[in-house]
Amino acid sequence: MTRSFSWSFLTIGAALSMTAGVALAGSEAVPAAQILNALKPKPATRSLAAGTQVDPAASAKEASFLNTVRNRQTRSLSRVERQEIADIAANKPKIDLEIHFDYNSADISKGSTQAVQELGKALSDASMKGSTFVVAGHTDAIGGEAYNQDLSERRADTIKKYLVEHYGLNGSDLVTVGYGKTRPKDPSAPMDPTNRRVQVVNMDTKTASQ
Repeated sequence: MTRSFSWSFLTIGAALSMTAGVALAGSEAVPAAQILNALKPKPATRSLAAGTQVDPAASAKEASFLNTVRNRQTRSLSRVERQEIADIAANKPKIDLEIHFDYNSADISKGSTQAVQELGKALSDASMKGSTFVVAGHTDAIGGEAYNQDLSERRADTIKKYLVEHYGLNGSDLVTVGYGKTRPKDPSAPMDPTNRRVQVVNMDTKTASQ
């Protein structure tokens, strides 16, 4: 089966659960400084801090689960494991970057190389050291479930491979997962191009209560 799309969105979530996502789309690469600024831990306001408490048991459970999926092959994750990753990542703030892939492929297009390079610069910054990132691939609803699942996994793997090879990121700190067409960004328009994306979430929850 062939596919006619050649690009994808990359969404990055930082390790906070109380701020809304920031959407930045466009043909130009978002500078690393701008990406880093969106990902840096931001202290909670006094009013939020007073009513917000981090559950140590829940944080320990999340950390334990993430350790079970480190260094796993993307396609080896079960549906239950994929859902648990999604549940943990659900409320992280985001920044959307436009990433294009070659036609019917998981290869990053030449026009999007700079966008991925800016991402690499941001994630390899010293302030991000020690964080665990989930790289999750998504597609639109065009095509079969099996095809989309495979494509989403391969695109997530491509981003991880690039970050490891070109920016020295630790592969065990990058957990890849594919969701195919099961989690559209716009459920009301499942075939819309906005649903074609790779989501990267900073799973380090230690900063949530600062």
